[in-house]
Amino acid sequence: MASVKPEIKIYTTKTCHYCFEAKNYFKSKKIDYREIDVGSDEKMAREMMKVSKQSGVPVIVIGKHVVVGFDKPVIEKILRNR
Repeated sequence: MASVKPEIKIYTTKTCHYCFEAKNYFKSKKIDYREIDVGSDEKMAREMMKVSKQSGVPVIVIGKHVVVGFDKPVIEKILRNR
């Protein structure tokens, strides 16, 4: 039975350096993600704050896991265990 890859969402803004790093990381690993620009979408910004209890970006959601900031070791551990 094949495992289902969790959907990955990255809440970002256009000027966030760590958001850029996170997106490049996923691209380099050939891992698909959905980018949500909270700088231009107030509804999505509220959703991000509800999910993460934070207002800073990036917020990365991998399945049921929420990572605030670009914490590469934590992201890699989640990806290994999925």
